[in-house]
Amino acid sequence: MPKEHYAQLQETLLHEKLDNGLDVFILPKPGFTKAYATFATHYGSVDNRFKREGHEEVKVPDGIAHFLEHKMFEEPEGDIFATFSSQGASANAFTSFDRTVYLFSATESIERNVETLLDFVQNPYFTDANVEKEKGIIVQEINMYRDNADWRVYFGLIEALYVNHPVHIDIAGTPDSVRSITKEMLYECYRTFYHPSNMTLFLVGGVDPEAMMEIIKANQARKKFEPGGRIERYFDEEPETVRTPLLTTNLPVSLPKCMFGYKETPGPQRGEEAIRRELATKLMLESLLGASSPLYQELYDDNLISDGFGHEYNTGPGYAFSVIGGETRDPDELIARVTGALNEAAKSGIDEAVFERTRRKRIGSYLRMLNSPEAIASEFTRYRSRGGDLFELIGLYESLTLEELNARLREHVHPSRMSASIVRGE
Repeated sequence: MPKEHYAQLQETLLHEKLDNGLDVFILPKPGFTKAYATFATHYGSVDNRFKREGHEEVKVPDGIAHFLEHKMFEEPEGDIFATFSSQGASANAFTSFDRTVYLFSATESIERNVETLLDFVQNPYFTDANVEKEKGIIVQEINMYRDNADWRVYFGLIEALYVNHPVHIDIAGTPDSVRSITKEMLYECYRTFYHPSNMTLFLVGGVDPEAMMEIIKANQARKKFEPGGRIERYFDEEPETVRTPLLTTNLPVSLPKCMFGYKETPGPQRGEEAIRRELATKLMLESLLGASSPLYQELYDDNLISDGFGHEYNTGPGYAFSVIGGETRDPDELIARVTGALNEAAKSGIDEAVFERTRRKRIGSYLRMLNSPEAIASEFTRYRSRGGDLFELIGLYESLTLEELNARLREHVHPSRMSASIVRGE
């Protein structure tokens, strides 16, 4: 069985691509009692226009990837959560912009739970009746989140940044789009994106990797899959400028919530160059806005931010943007102070000592993360979906230069590509 040994990390990853195209990765953790598994498909909320090889282009309603994730847990015999629970496992799933992931954690019956994970995801059960029932549940969920200030300020920013790209649409869709979903649409999306060749199974923890791989191979050999074929995804052209520089929402909040950020023209989408760009951008933001930065301390001392202030950088097929902010007494002053500091830093550059300190901190966080099976599984599948390798990140961090960070800063901070989302009290 092919193995990749990462000497610097003292980790050994087993990988095998099965005959049906499924990529299986197993990371044994001797001494760990818990095992954690993810079964991920490269399919998310932005994939609403696509073409499967040998078929016509399809346009599906917004939110269908999330709807499909919900429906996968229903089987003729009942709810699959109960099955996992009876086997001592805790199961869950999530849909992001570019992935759908099914997962479980357990300390017992690992082999049985792995087979349950594979079997229920590879056995869709959609009927007109259960699809109609689910619509009401998801519309209720959408309406609930519309009253959630944190959710509204976050997606309000993406909505302000993007004009055409579906990343600006709520992952769950809209009530109207959800109501238009049919059983046939769900099966079409399932056949396109849930083929083993578009999926990755990752298992980490206290397991016997060779024995587990044989169980997985036997499970897959019992099943028949039609040829998968190449998937083409389509996105409308996105302008460089933002939809609107400011989007304001009124909700019953004690303090305003404010998020702002910059939209980028996406660079490389996959592979080492894409991952390197992402790491450089995150390190740049941490150097200037992290909890140990002078700016953070100034804002905190002036009672403009709380411990919830933070930043992130999101990138995927056709999109890339930063998110900065949190709860604040004065959104306008916060935006002015932070953007002013970023503009000044773009001219003067990041301090070298700050860069080195922040890089060491990020490497330390990365190494601590490798002690968490849950974090490893989540991050591994995310980087894998972008053609990267989680266990190669330390080398990329170590090779990043201050010049790269300053170049990313100058490229990223552009007033015409900045938007803000503010939730104010009613």
